[in-house]
Amino acid sequence: MVETLPVPRSVDELQQALAARHYVADRGLAVSIFLALRLKRPLFLEGEAGVGKTEVAKTLAVALDTELIRLQCYEGLDVSHAVYEWNYSRQLLEIRLLEAAHELDRAGTAKHLFTEPFLIKRPLLRALEPTDGRPPVLLIDEIDRADEEFEGYLLELLSDFQVTIPELGPIRASDPPVVVITSNRTRDVHDALKRRCLYCWIEYPDFDKELRIVSAKVPGVSARLAEQVTAFVQELRTVELYKAAGVSETLDWAAALVALDRETIDRDTIEQTLGILLKNQEDILSVRGERLQTLLARALVRGTSSAGSA
Repeated sequence: MVETLPVPRSVDELQQALAARHYVADRGLAVSIFLALRLKRPLFLEGEAGVGKTEVAKTLAVALDTELIRLQCYEGLDVSHAVYEWNYSRQLLEIRLLEAAHELDRAGTAKHLFTEPFLIKRPLLRALEPTDGRPPVLLIDEIDRADEEFEGYLLELLSDFQVTIPELGPIRASDPPVVVITSNRTRDVHDALKRRCLYCWIEYPDFDKELRIVSAKVPGVSARLAEQVTAFVQELRTVELYKAAGVSETLDWAAALVALDRETIDRDTIEQTLGILLKNQEDILSVRGERLQTLLARALVRGTSSAGSA
């Protein structure tokens, strides 16, 4: 028997549940998540890498006390890796056992071999048949990395919460999983997939939101360091770069500075740890020098003014 998920009764309650697990969701995102839960619709999240899309699914699974099933998308992903495949080695072994026992019947054996005991369930199929008593959270991560053809495999799942296996017929969830699909928008995702989902674009956070995230997620970070780190990253995002630093890089940088026993940021420390924020050599070179000093000066002023107004 499948239990009903403990869905929050209001958007405020949902925000509180996420905040209790150190996920800071603005009102727009919280409304989208709440409606996806109440209406039992897939949620499609787009935004730059590192803004917290994947973390939504992870935090939801914890908040709802259910399993997280993750399908990481990549080029060449197909049904055999995403939905199911037949256990050919086990089928072959079964045939040899039947031959040894002189019980091999072509028609009967063929029917017997394509049954559930010989089925290898991949993430999408597993999400339809929860084993822990509750519907899981299904995370289909970075759908834009998969081939466009793969999107077609998802349409039946997203519309009817079922998949069809030719030898077994349709397999449908008795209670739909919570489906979260993410995209970094490296390519456009087909409208047919988006129409089956609720949609939300996640922006880079503003200073106040990012400061709350850093303060909540980085153990041991002081208020002063959290303010300066957040202010510098905010200033860094104003520079035209190949790849701006995401929230995940902000958290990594803050944790690194705590590990280095820094209480404040300075030019030398930033120079030595810039590779935590920026993952492209051209970006690192373009920031160093006078530009870095200018960004640091603006960040320190911003951090000081923010601390004074708190």
